[in-house]
Amino acid sequence: MTPRRARRKARRTWLGAGVVLLLVGLNAPAVVGFARHEYHRYAVNRPAYKAQQGHWAPAPAPRRFQLNAIHAIMLHTGKVLLIAGSGNDVKHFHGGTFRSTLWDPVKNTFKKIDTPDDLFCAGHAQLPDGKILIAGGTGSYEVLKGDVKRAGGAMLVKNEDPDHARVFPKGTVFRSPSGVEYRSDVAVRVPPAKKTTTGRAGLVKVTASEARVYVEASVNGRRGITNTTEQYRVKGLKGDEERNFYGIATRLGLDKKDFQGIRNAYEFDPVTEKYTQVAPMSEARWYPTLTSLSDGRVLAVSGLDDIGQVVPGKNEIYDPRTKTWSTGPTRYFPTYPSFFLTGHGTVFYSGSNAGYGPADRGRKPGVWHLGTNTFTPIKGLPDPGVLETSSSVLLPPAQRGRVMVLGGGGVGESTRSTARTAIVDLASDRPTFTPGPELPVPTRYLNSVVMPDDTVFTTGGSRDYRGRGASNVLRAQFYDPARNAFVPAAAPTVGRNYHSEALLLPDGRVAVFGSDPLFSDRANTRPGRFEQRVEVYSPPYLYHGHRAALALRGPRMVAHGDQVTFRSADAARITRMRLMRPGSATHVTDFDQRSIGLDMRRGPDSVTVRIPVDRSLVPSGWYMVFASDKKGTPSKAVWLHVD
Repeated sequence: MTPRRARRKARRTWLGAGVVLLLVGLNAPAVVGFARHEYHRYAVNRPAYKAQQGHWAPAPAPRRFQLNAIHAIMLHTGKVLLIAGSGNDVKHFHGGTFRSTLWDPVKNTFKKIDTPDDLFCAGHAQLPDGKILIAGGTGSYEVLKGDVKRAGGAMLVKNEDPDHARVFPKGTVFRSPSGVEYRSDVAVRVPPAKKTTTGRAGLVKVTASEARVYVEASVNGRRGITNTTEQYRVKGLKGDEERNFYGIATRLGLDKKDFQGIRNAYEFDPVTEKYTQVAPMSEARWYPTLTSLSDGRVLAVSGLDDIGQVVPGKNEIYDPRTKTWSTGPTRYFPTYPSFFLTGHGTVFYSGSNAGYGPADRGRKPGVWHLGTNTFTPIKGLPDPGVLETSSSVLLPPAQRGRVMVLGGGGVGESTRSTARTAIVDLASDRPTFTPGPELPVPTRYLNSVVMPDDTVFTTGGSRDYRGRGASNVLRAQFYDPARNAFVPAAAPTVGRNYHSEALLLPDGRVAVFGSDPLFSDRANTRPGRFEQRVEVYSPPYLYHGHRAALALRGPRMVAHGDQVTFRSADAARITRMRLMRPGSATHVTDFDQRSIGLDMRRGPDSVTVRIPVDRSLVPSGWYMVFASDKKGTPSKAVWLHVD
């Protein structure tokens, strides 16, 4: 090669290299980002990494089955009921588009379920026969002050007729003395007036009965405002009816209109996969808590009523045998209070709650004695002002009576959040909270799931209200009660905050749903979008080799105190048996999950356990039974019906 040709080739080589270096320099952030992404994908898929921290994977759903998952309920058929109702979308509410989907996590198949009402932000709990009681939901959406076009408020509908009740349908018109008309938002039943006989002369006294309903002016603007107590005529009534039935209102204005609840209740049958309406509650409820009691009944507490106010302590109890409601003990709690059924007719309130209620009322943790309707406060909780949107969990095994509170935020739209955890031992003579290990970062909306190996898996959340300022926490960890410490887990790829849920699946995985951020950018300038992707976490124990096999020997229905035998070729390896009530989650609250330790006896190819007698520890219903080895690796669940 001549010197000239060599020089020309060298110049071309250096020129090409310069162009490449220039392009790399101009695109360095993208190149580096791509490289990091590829390395991360490689790292998290290594067997050693999975065995130490687990693995996340999507559960893709066809577009027609995707929904805004507000509620997630594990059914004894192995399927998950996802309920959106209107899904926090006012267009769906006004259009009557209410949705539920059944997901089979084994086959990853989906099915639409006809949904009879707006069950958005209802309460739910498992009944003794395995059906799911779902009560309350949305009667009206929030309208902010300034957006309210028509004056409205509470109307007391009076009845002075002691012999007749009356139902006034939705849209009933009440006319003021000045001629302004107001229409009722929902139907309302007014009971008969009370008639009493007094004195020797047998004088009859009639006391008017009343029922409350929200009304709204039929005209826009300030003409509908009234700040004085007035009596309103019911349009269309005449004669005695007009005199006996009337409305009373003290103030009707253009104030903010809060969400309003409904009274309707339904049972969902996991076998027929259908909703059936049962008797309505006496109070409308939006954001209520439903708690299974030891006798099989269900306690309904709190919620926003039919005029958008927190139900003032009027609680009620559902009896699944008669499918009717009765009056419960009276006590005020903020919406979605976290309750745990404990012994001797008591319920423990951890102080965790979601959403609505004043900061100085009903917030203190304590033990509620239902029979006497007395409340014993429990002290010692650090940072009690940030319990809203905190997570609470009954630590495994449940018979130890230890409850943990994790994270939380300030009341309402507060920017405050905390990394605090605390534990109370309800079995001690003087229960008090003691500090637990801190979360990696301050977190509200944290989901906590009790696991078959006696750990608690926690994931997601955000530092600020509804993820403001791009504050989602892309972390997950296990709380190990034996060590009183957090152990890191693989990080999720999808951020989760408000309206998110997590459930333990019968194969030992954890499924995570939902998230309803207020904004979609760090500057809080673009509206958020509801997260419809489902992500499934496989814990490290699923990468530790062979899992014990477990099969039921005998009938699936058992009673408290019964001995139950399971076949297992791996009986010699089994060190722990757990009876786990399936989860029923919404708003960072799981109304049902608990893990009960079982006394066990091993045979050559079998394991025998005894179901505890205590119904407050083991409420009747369906349970998952897991067997674990000394490494904590669980079997797949076997379903039992404790009746």
